[in-house]
Amino acid sequence: MRKLFLILIFLSAFNLLRAQDIQFSQFYAAPIFLNPAFAGSSEMTRFGVNYRNQWPGLDHSLNAYSAYFDHYFFNLNSGIGLIVNGMNETMAGLSTSEVGLAYSYRLQLGLKSFLRLGGQASFFSRDANLNQFVFESQIDRGTGAVGDFSGELFGPDSRHRYVDYHFGMLFNNEIGWLGISAHHLTQPNVSFVDDQLSRWPMKLSAHGGLKFDLSKGMMSNYMNNTEDRRELILAFNYKHQDPFQQLDLGAQIHLQPIVLGIWYRGLPALKNGLPNNESLIGLLGVSLGNGLDIGYSYDFTLSQLGQANTGGAHEVSMRLSFLAGNSKQSGRKGSILPCFKY
Repeated sequence: MRKLFLILIFLSAFNLLRAQDIQFSQFYAAPIFLNPAFAGSSEMTRFGVNYRNQWPGLDHSLNAYSAYFDHYFFNLNSGIGLIVNGMNETMAGLSTSEVGLAYSYRLQLGLKSFLRLGGQASFFSRDANLNQFVFESQIDRGTGAVGDFSGELFGPDSRHRYVDYHFGMLFNNEIGWLGISAHHLTQPNVSFVDDQLSRWPMKLSAHGGLKFDLSKGMMSNYMNNTEDRRELILAFNYKHQDPFQQLDLGAQIHLQPIVLGIWYRGLPALKNGLPNNESLIGLLGVSLGNGLDIGYSYDFTLSQLGQANTGGAHEVSMRLSFLAGNSKQSGRKGSILPCFKY
């Protein structure tokens, strides 16, 4: 019965989240996924990958990945990005894939203040094996046994294809940043059932932070173009995707080459009948002088699902950054975001 109880909780959570986006704890390591205005924001060329394994303690888990490339054109004040995202939910055989092309333009508002405007067009593919669903009619209420046939007749596979659009804005100066983004502007119909309407709800996000320099004057290593950084960064990320909302609050300390971070995810002050304490997240990152950044984070579950049942969540990110183009721009620091690394 305990196993059946966990399965029912998982099914309930999946039912609530079926029209929600995947999420990453290291969302600043997946910048274009967070906001298309981040395309080119490093004013370098970047390749990055992210992988998340959520709830490995359950029989059925959620796996998500993201890979991206972006580049900044100094002569055009513009950045471009290509992103590939994916999610797989093993219980229903549900998978969602996205391929998107992003563009951003940087405006200079003052001596060291900048505004980036970004947009993204994406092609989505959703696939599901509906025969893997477990219906109430299959469950024996006395024993908890699951029968073989539900009485529902589905094809071996269902597929849905559509195009979607995202938009974002990002302001920054030397000490902080503030961004807003809107995903799924068209709210496309994602139903697998003919003649049924199931809109993918728009996701709205507000994110920002402040950087505090702890180094009292950084020492530069001119051999590998790195700086001995000592920084404390505080940040937040608020998301709303009907009917849910979520707030991440976090801090990272950068002691070159190590990055240590902690996040809290949840909205405990709200009283809407839903659990709002989701997780506590610890992060360890290594920022190497050759432009390679590697991060690992672990989510400790605080919700009613329980840490012992879910096994939390593991997440890994890797990013390679380098300057491609005019080498005279390599020392330009004024317009680069003072942002989280992960």
